[in-house]
Amino acid sequence: MLLVEGLAKVYPAVAGRNAAPGTEVVLFRGLSFEVRTGEMVAIVGESGSGKSSLLHLLAALDTPTEGEVWVDGVRLRGMSERQSADFRNRNVGYVWQFHYLLPEFSAVENVAMPLLARGERRAPALEKARGWLAEVGLAGRLEHRAGELSGGEQQRVSLARALVTSPKLLLADEPTGDLDGKTGDAVFSLIQNLHSKHPLTSVLVTHNLEFAARCGRVLRLREGRLEEFAGTASSQG
Repeated sequence: MLLVEGLAKVYPAVAGRNAAPGTEVVLFRGLSFEVRTGEMVAIVGESGSGKSSLLHLLAALDTPTEGEVWVDGVRLRGMSERQSADFRNRNVGYVWQFHYLLPEFSAVENVAMPLLARGERRAPALEKARGWLAEVGLAGRLEHRAGELSGGEQQRVSLARALVTSPKLLLADEPTGDLDGKTGDAVFSLIQNLHSKHPLTSVLVTHNLEFAARCGRVLRLREGRLEEFAGTASSQG
């Protein structure tokens, strides 16, 4: 489902911050790995190691300095912004640490947005959105706006929004990072259940090693390299 070959992300260093003109900051270079269809993979690593940047490249939200990303046989490099947006809408569900719900719209309208953006009619789009809100346990909160929902409910809405398009690949960037322990555990368990039920191929970035250990495979990004990782169930920054 996901094939990464020789991936690199390099930024020019900011002049005046102990960096000589023309120097570079190498976030990572030469990353190569694959995720098989149906796998649930966690990516862990210290803050600033490049986990979120890597996920952005996998979602065609950013372009690599070097290397290739293939999703279900589709090469992401070389796509225009419009092609990338259409690809994400049809193939990738993305969950952010912050929910990014539109405050002026109800939960069901927020979930329907990706379908409306691709040109689906309002009535069937809202019907699909209602179905997904029921899937995440919010059948009774359809007309509530973001400000009327708890943090856990907001993240459940964002998960329903990510999955309403029936994506092949689910990418989640610290989906429990803004939640307390009990709520975060409930949201992570929900992601696990939906991954198995539909079924999905999922890649999750998390700082929580206990959650990571519940995935089928754990990769650690450290010092610009990605490696298979087996660690104790604890958290790191």
